Amino acid sequence: MGKSEPECVNSSNPAHECNDYCLNKIAEAKRRLLEEQPDSWKGPPEDRTVHPDCINASNPYHGCSEYCFKKIADANAAAERGEPEKPAGGSGKSGVAPEQADGDDHSGQQEDAATADDGYPQMTEKQKKLFELQLKMNEARKANQQAMVAEKKSMEPRGESRGISKEKWLEDRKKKIGKLLDSNGLDMSKSYMLDTQDMAEAKYKKWEKEPAPHGWDVFNQKTLYDAYKKRTKNIEVDMDAYNRAKETDPEFYREASSLQYGKVSRVAEPNIDRMVNELKERDEKRKAFSRRRKFNEDKDVDSINDRNEHFNKKIERAFGKYTLEIKNNLERGTALPD
Repeated sequence: MGKSEPECVNSSNPAHECNDYCLNKIAEAKRRLLEEQPDSWKGPPEDRTVHPDCINASNPYHGCSEYCFKKIADANAAAERGEPEKPAGGSGKSGVAPEQADGDDHSGQQEDAATADDGYPQMTEKQKKLFELQLKMNEARKANQQAMVAEKKSMEPRGESRGISKEKWLEDRKKKIGKLLDSNGLDMSKSYMLDTQDMAEAKYKKWEKEPAPHGWDVFNQKTLYDAYKKRTKNIEVDMDAYNRAKETDPEFYREASSLQYGKVSRVAEPNIDRMVNELKERDEKRKAFSRRRKFNEDKDVDSINDRNEHFNKKIERAFGKYTLEIKNNLERGTALPD
């Protein structure tokens, strides 16, 4: 494989081999680049004054000014007095006269300006301004590109990844709750026991805002809890008798391993009567309860009011199977004479 010049435009092609045409093109581009350069870039200026003790004397484009001569004189005077040489750009320290400190600050600013100028020694003032403007244009173009990408992302519709992340979050939450339940010896049905008081109150407030349950949802935890509160609202509890019974019986809260498990404890007669009365009241309410039926709009209207509708339903339940054929004949018109 032949050699490929790095200046060639086809040098990135591994199968390319430079020939005379490529070499002529490279030479022509170099010659054109040298012609387009300003005169100040082609060589150091001929008429320039450089002191041999200047720190920038090795720079072929540097010309000493009044600032350089002043710094050289200060350095020579300090060397004669035996004082250590101050670092470039240093400010005045303690024990220095205010005039000298001000002079050092001014000299530091001038040295910073000279250093900034030495950053582009081959450029004129106009070229420096043009270069700075190009840098600002590049920064503005980059900022506009980033803003355009951010706006495009905000306008795009949300994909299905949001739902997948939600499912993953739920799975992680279930795993975390499962670990807590296992450490406490509980199953998933007792997960509510891990809730704090604030979390439980927040759940109850959320339940109060939800609509009334219907269908099989009437047997959820909220309705059962509301029914329990309604049943225990009018029950009077004698805390003194409860505490006395707990003190007299060491196994008041019995477990399955207790030897007294299944033993009938002595209950006062008033408590038994109160329980019986409460069960009778529940039985009466259950008999008087009537589930609210859902209205069917597609059903044929065969009544004039609610009472007549209720009566027709009773008749239909009793004699509907016997009169079904007669009703169908009447609807088809085959039961009427010609």
